[in-house]
Amino acid sequence: MEKYLRDWRQEALNRHQYDTAIFVADKLLALTNDDNDAFWLAQAHFNTGNYNRTQSLLARGNLTGRSASCRYLAAHCSIKLGKLDEALQILGDKNPAHLISAPGSARQKLRHVDVNARAGARHGKTGARNERLPTSEERDHEDTASIKSEAGMCYLRGVCFAKQNSFDRAKECYKTAVQIDVQCFEAFDALMANSLMSPDEEWRFLDSLDFDTINVANNPSLSQEAAQFTKTLYTTRLSKYTKPEEFASATETLSTHYNLGANPDILLAKADLMFTHCRFRDALALTSSVLENDKYNFNVMPVHLAALHELGQTNTLFLLAHDLADSNPQEACSWLAVGVYYLAIGRIAEARRYFSKSSMMDPHFGPAWIGFAHTFAAEGEHDQAISAYSTAARLFQGTHLPQLFLGMQNLQLNNLSLAREYLKTAYDLCETDPLVLNELGVVYYNDGHFPEAIQFFRRALQYSEQNEAEPDALIPTRINLGHALRQHKQLEEALAAFSEVLRGCTKDVSVHTSKAIVLMEMGESWLAVAELHKALAVSPQDPMATDLLNRALSETDIQKRIEHEHVEELADDDKGDEEIEEMDRRLHGRLREIEQNRVAGRRGGRRRRHAQGMAAEDMSQLEESMVVDSDD
Repeated sequence: MEKYLRDWRQEALNRHQYDTAIFVADKLLALTNDDNDAFWLAQAHFNTGNYNRTQSLLARGNLTGRSASCRYLAAHCSIKLGKLDEALQILGDKNPAHLISAPGSARQKLRHVDVNARAGARHGKTGARNERLPTSEERDHEDTASIKSEAGMCYLRGVCFAKQNSFDRAKECYKTAVQIDVQCFEAFDALMANSLMSPDEEWRFLDSLDFDTINVANNPSLSQEAAQFTKTLYTTRLSKYTKPEEFASATETLSTHYNLGANPDILLAKADLMFTHCRFRDALALTSSVLENDKYNFNVMPVHLAALHELGQTNTLFLLAHDLADSNPQEACSWLAVGVYYLAIGRIAEARRYFSKSSMMDPHFGPAWIGFAHTFAAEGEHDQAISAYSTAARLFQGTHLPQLFLGMQNLQLNNLSLAREYLKTAYDLCETDPLVLNELGVVYYNDGHFPEAIQFFRRALQYSEQNEAEPDALIPTRINLGHALRQHKQLEEALAAFSEVLRGCTKDVSVHTSKAIVLMEMGESWLAVAELHKALAVSPQDPMATDLLNRALSETDIQKRIEHEHVEELADDDKGDEEIEEMDRRLHGRLREIEQNRVAGRRGGRRRRHAQGMAAEDMSQLEESMVVDSDD
């Protein structure tokens, strides 16, 4: 009869016929008075939402004191009822750290058991067990169900602390839960989804987990494969910035060996990586493929909405937001979609209202907080934006994005010291984000440290090109690099940077103007005039281009005048040379005449005296004429 009633109860629970399950479980408990049957009756009440009745049932006979599973369920009821202090009183404040399994210890114990098993077989003993043993002496005295319940209670402690905004304690509880039971995915997902750890810390935490505690049917080979499979699945949930190669290897393994290439979680992980690399079209293609088969997959929705916003697809945003608001008004993500749509069309006040509504429905929903802060930044309300970003930074300590946005806001306020501090914090969390590197370059540029700015801009372009980012995402960094090179007097490279931007079919008056400034500094005023005409063709009323054009034309006129005067001077110089040559000829001719007169004057004294007087007179006249020519 007991077996019959247990099968009936389980069948009713499987079909979600909870009234039937409660009816049968009540009769079964009366027959057996077993703690396990009492737990299943309480479980049926919990599934119907009767949390007070569940707690009342568990309070009979001190079930919570005797059974870890019953204590877990009672605390869960308190959390559902919003009684966090009561839940913590049931759970206790301390985590059972003695149950944590160290990585590799299970494998060593398994090896020890295999050795004993082989030795027993050689001696004809068949009682040796070939199974995975717990990894500590304390765990040896606990059964598997109790260990999993203890891990679940650690997770619930983390939930209580997170609701009380004690995120450091919540993080430790979540980490302990996964370290006790590596299959406690709720705790692992809470760590990753809420960004409670930095990217490097996430990878170190993954390496600290003992996946060898996973046991499949007491089969070592199956257990080892299951452990590696679980670790690979967890790898796809980690940050995409730090080790993209290992992430790509994990997704490739899951796709080829286990046919999970079309699984929504794997596609979401790939889409997240694409969005991180600024490949918005690729990310949108992946998220759209998920939503085609699973229209209301809310895990995919934030990345999908962000990609639509980056690509400016407002019509698609409108239709999606309208559908979600009608079909799922209880979901915070539905109102996030509405907020993203209003942000995309520039209706900031409405966007702020719906982002706020989404964050109030789920206080730990990161995209809603970021969107709420973006609305203040879009209106230039920097103080309010800084306050909102600071809240996001406090809630999501492991991601660098709030720190990055805080640095950008302080940069716009010209608070360079604060901007540098926030951006350095973001850089410490993520050294490979091109946006962080670009903003650091802007800070150094404004400080006048142009070599450092050039270095950061080039690193940003390097990572963007490695990530195969869309060309439009590289344009601002290339422009910044061109300005830094111009300030550092590397004019040829600056000209190449601006030319590279213009080759991308970018019709931006500021780029043409910047290129013209470089040409003017290189002395190419006429080429600068041509470039400024292109700028005015894009924006005929641009004041900077107009002013620079006038200056360039003035410099061109000055250059032409200088060239003309130089030509005349050269002509005058040629004329002077001819006169000097003529004077030389005259001088040599007169000297020959004087010499001839001297020779003839030797024939007589009078004639000699006359010749000497003529020579003296001629020499005096010659000297006078030479002085005049020298002055000329």
